Amino acid sequence: MKTVGLTMLAVAAGAIGWSGNPLTLPLAFVFPALWANAPSRIAAAIVSAGYFLAAARGLPQGVVNYFGSGIAEGLALWLGASLAFVAVHAVLWTSRPGRGRAVRYAVAAVLMSVPPFGIVGWAHPITAAGIVFPGWGWWGLAAAAIGLLAMTTKVWPIATLVLGGAFAWSAATWTEPSPPQGWIGVDTEFGGERGEYAGLFQHRETIAAVKATAGRGHKVVVLPEGAAGVWTPTVERLWVRGLKSVDVTVNAGAILVDKQGYDNVLVEVASKGVRFLYRQRMPVPISMWQPWLALIGEFGGARAHLFANPLSDFGGVRVAPLICYEQLIVWPLLQSALYSPDIIVATGNGWWTDGTSIVAIQKSATIAWARLFELPLIMAFNI
Repeated sequence: MKTVGLTMLAVAAGAIGWSGNPLTLPLAFVFPALWANAPSRIAAAIVSAGYFLAAARGLPQGVVNYFGSGIAEGLALWLGASLAFVAVHAVLWTSRPGRGRAVRYAVAAVLMSVPPFGIVGWAHPITAAGIVFPGWGWWGLAAAAIGLLAMTTKVWPIATLVLGGAFAWSAATWTEPSPPQGWIGVDTEFGGERGEYAGLFQHRETIAAVKATAGRGHKVVVLPEGAAGVWTPTVERLWVRGLKSVDVTVNAGAILVDKQGYDNVLVEVASKGVRFLYRQRMPVPISMWQPWLALIGEFGGARAHLFANPLSDFGGVRVAPLICYEQLIVWPLLQSALYSPDIIVATGNGWWTDGTSIVAIQKSATIAWARLFELPLIMAFNI
């Protein structure tokens, strides 16, 4: 009976905490207490699964939208994605209360923050640090980590009161991060389809939107992931000529293809020329990143640059870039934060998320990180 109650609370924490509203994220802080109070290892696994599956509830529909498959495939990937989270928390659970349990949770939290387990480390409670301790930076991250560990001990009621009080103060004075003057993110509604990228019509429409935005006084325009499609010399000429005599610098998502596969990139485009800014550290597993192909002697899929290029220089400032999936996991932003960025640029291509809250969750997580480090934020999504 206790397991059922804890699991129901875990499902509620996952579903409400990861609803797409930044101010509900602190509910994720409840998870360590529920995990710690599980009566057995199996119960801890069930509680962990309830939390993770509720937080990732949009995945089955997203899989159906992306692959055009049946719901069975979506459910299989949904359950498969939870295995790492469940396994780590089940293996590290202990029935012995005290410091040892807190240490074990700390190990689980770290493992779910970095590769390989962190590759599917969605819904990490530490993400809420920026909502509870906005502007505290690394001290806020440390305070949130201590709070999460305290939630696994007998002082969890006190920890709940302290974290709740901090959140209440934060919520009362809450403001979302804003972009610097002259910068703007432009959302698009081109939709999409698996294996299809921007055609000539979309390029012309997007260039026209950039010029219109520049005409309103914006000097730096950020476009969504994939907005510039497959980048080729022809596409480059089209964009450079299209922006001729326009005083604007564009940050656009594109695909760089070669014989081995492709890179998901951000490219800087202006009338004076083009410069590649960033190669995605962690593309979406399975749909984009397919490392098993190399094991069977085949090529294709997106490359994962894991710890490469955490910072890029764009528009004269130091940018922490996050493309789509990177907004759902922990290490890309924290790695970038080590280099003291001036701004976070977050882009995505969410056409496949129709009928889900996935894009809203990505945005809320990114907002939380921006508030933690008190950084301006630019977001641009295609839906």
